[in-house]
Amino acid sequence: PSPGGAPVPAPKAPSAPERMEALLPLDILELEVGYGLIPLVDEEQGGELMERIRSIRRQFALESGFIVPLMHVRDNLQLRPGEYAILIKGDEVARAEMLVGHQLAMNPGDAKRTVPGIPTQEPAFGLAALWIADERRDEAQHAGWTVVDLASVMATHLTEVIRSHADELISRQDVQKLLDGVSQTNDKVVEELVPALLTLGQIQRVLQNLLRERVSIRDMPSILEVLADHAPITRDVDLLTEFVRQKLARGILRNYVTPSGELPLMTIGQDIEDAMSRSINETERGAYLALDPDNGQRILSAVSNGIGLLTGQNLQPVVLCSPMIRRHLRKLTERFITNLVVLSHSELTSNVRLKIIGEVTFSHAN
Repeated sequence: PSPGGAPVPAPKAPSAPERMEALLPLDILELEVGYGLIPLVDEEQGGELMERIRSIRRQFALESGFIVPLMHVRDNLQLRPGEYAILIKGDEVARAEMLVGHQLAMNPGDAKRTVPGIPTQEPAFGLAALWIADERRDEAQHAGWTVVDLASVMATHLTEVIRSHADELISRQDVQKLLDGVSQTNDKVVEELVPALLTLGQIQRVLQNLLRERVSIRDMPSILEVLADHAPITRDVDLLTEFVRQKLARGILRNYVTPSGELPLMTIGQDIEDAMSRSINETERGAYLALDPDNGQRILSAVSNGIGLLTGQNLQPVVLCSPMIRRHLRKLTERFITNLVVLSHSELTSNVRLKIIGEVTFSHAN
């Protein structure tokens, strides 16, 4: 006791040091949902979305050849009830809003009649659609409309976002796991390549280049063999990517060939080929395109207008050009014509029949 008789408080135990480090890591992939969509992601309420996400990861591993990071799902009260947002490394890359208690109806082109609904756009591809009340599902299907529930709408959007951003999702750690997998059956090619010829980071950049153009990296042994063959000559990552694409040509073309075995495409005219070829500068660190802004804009305009012949027939926009300009044309167009596929003559295989729809020339820039 103190001199006055009052008890002296016991000294406070020192508080545990705050673990600030735990606040720092970012989730690679996140899905935030408004409170109206919580039943879709809560499996205890019968929500299907978590199983859909597991299925998306399995599908992507089979299609593209690497395992997508786990997705962190949480509610966000700042979103509207039917809204959701998709984030990569903390940055929002997509957002959409759905009408709870409704389903999405799309006209495949031959619907027999209209159905009452609220006009909207399908979030993954921007297609015209209608929100229809749940109870009108059977009516819309009988009228020839394609009707999709909310979980399927969100799962389709997630799949498309993952495909579009796959190059941002593959880390050096993922690349090391892929190399370890190849080492179990083909250790010599890995020993030869890393680190004597290429660093892990350079291999990662080649794989990112492929994934950015939606090329599967599942055949890692073939990819590594091509890199081992060409890395002694060049360490230009973009050029190495071109050599790998030529090796993987069959798989690349398979995505764009029609069931009848034809590959519909536009060719790039000689005037555009020449303008681009003259503007390629070779340096010790690789080649780059040094187009003046006017010519760059004319080429973009020509390609954008020229591929209208394909999109007007509901065909995938594919253009064919020389190997020299392929990667430069792709880099020039990728931010402005996001769904464009650029192929080179070196990627054509003998079993594919070309169906040339037309030629893209500067005349299309008008």
